[in-house]
Amino acid sequence: MATRLVQINMKARDDSALGGFWAEVLGWDVSSEGPGVTNLEPEGFVYPDPVAVCLDLVLSPEPKTVKNRVHVDLATTSVAHQAEVVARLRDLGATPTDVGQGDVPWTVMADPEGNEFCVLDPRPLYRDTGPIAAVVVDCVDPRVMARFWGSAMDWTLHEVTDDKAVLRSAAGVGPYLEFIRTREVKTVWNRVHLDVRPYPGGDVEVEAARLRALGATAIDLDVPWTVLADPEGNEFCLLAPG
Repeated sequence: MATRLVQINMKARDDSALGGFWAEVLGWDVSSEGPGVTNLEPEGFVYPDPVAVCLDLVLSPEPKTVKNRVHVDLATTSVAHQAEVVARLRDLGATPTDVGQGDVPWTVMADPEGNEFCVLDPRPLYRDTGPIAAVVVDCVDPRVMARFWGSAMDWTLHEVTDDKAVLRSAAGVGPYLEFIRTREVKTVWNRVHLDVRPYPGGDVEVEAARLRALGATAIDLDVPWTVLADPEGNEFCLLAPG
C-alpha cells in the first residue's frame, strides 16, 4: 500500500480571514468542517483527487516565530502575468518579503499572517499544475527526503540531486512536491505541514508501521488521526483511508 498527498495544513490566528485571502489567491471555494477550521478546494473538486492539493487552515493561537519550512509556489504564464499576480496579491494584503533570496526572477511574498510563498516566473514545467505550481519543503538533505517520501507515497520521483528532489502524482497532474536544500535545520513545530491519506481499503495502523519502518517517527498527540515526523523532523498527518 501507499499514501498520497491530499492537503496542506496551515495554522492560523484567524482561519476564516486567512482562508478568505487564500481563496481569493487561488480562486478556490471555501467551506468549513467545524469551528476553527476553514477548508479550500477548487470549484467542483471531488476530494481527494491528485489534480489539486487542498488547503486546510486550522485555528491556532501560537505566533509565527521563524520562516516556514513548507510553502507554496504559485504558477504564472508570462512575465506580464507574474506582475499582474503580484499586484493583485498586494491589493489582497500580501507583502513582498526578504528571506535572503537575493536577485531572483521570482517574487517572495508573505500572506497577512506572515506565511511566505513565491510567485514564480513563467516556467514550462508548471504550465498544467493549476494555481499552485509546487509545494516546497526546506530540508538539509534532499536525497534522504526523496528516499523517504518516494517510498511513503505513490508519487513519481522526477529528479534528485544534492540540492533538490522533485516528485509529482503518479497520474502526472496537479502540483509538484519539491524538497530544496537549505543550511537551516528545523527548530520549532511547523506551522505548515503535509497531510497524507491511504487509498480506500488501506489500514492506518499498517500504513503507520510501514512509514515508521521507512524512517518516520511517531508523535503522541491526543487527536483522532495519526501524527508522524519524517526523517528531518517535519510533522505530517496520516489521515483515514479514503
